[in-house]
Amino acid sequence: MGALLVCPECGHEWTPVSAETEAGDSGVRVIKDAVGNVLADGDTVTVVKALKVKGSPSGIKAGTKVRNIRLIEDGVDGHDIDCKIDGFGAMQLKSSVVKKA
Repeated sequence: MGALLVCPECGHEWTPVSAETEAGDSGVRVIKDAVGNVLADGDTVTVVKALKVKGSPSGIKAGTKVRNIRLIEDGVDGHDIDCKIDGFGAMQLKSSVVKKA
């Protein structure tokens, strides 16, 4: 129905608003961390929960600092941070599991 989305079951109508864009119609993507801080390229973040890493027996512990992150647009399965972690190497993280340091 044009610019509106309509629920087929109840008929509720709403306008689609992306949670990742705050700048209105400018199309600038805003990526926030787990507590709502806006992230930028080159920031230092801290992992807030332990992460299992496929092929690694230990994984990444909560509290691990990650320096010099790079934000990416086309991440796989919601991963929007590209970084290097000491002891693990290059990997991608979701912004929902980190907080700005």
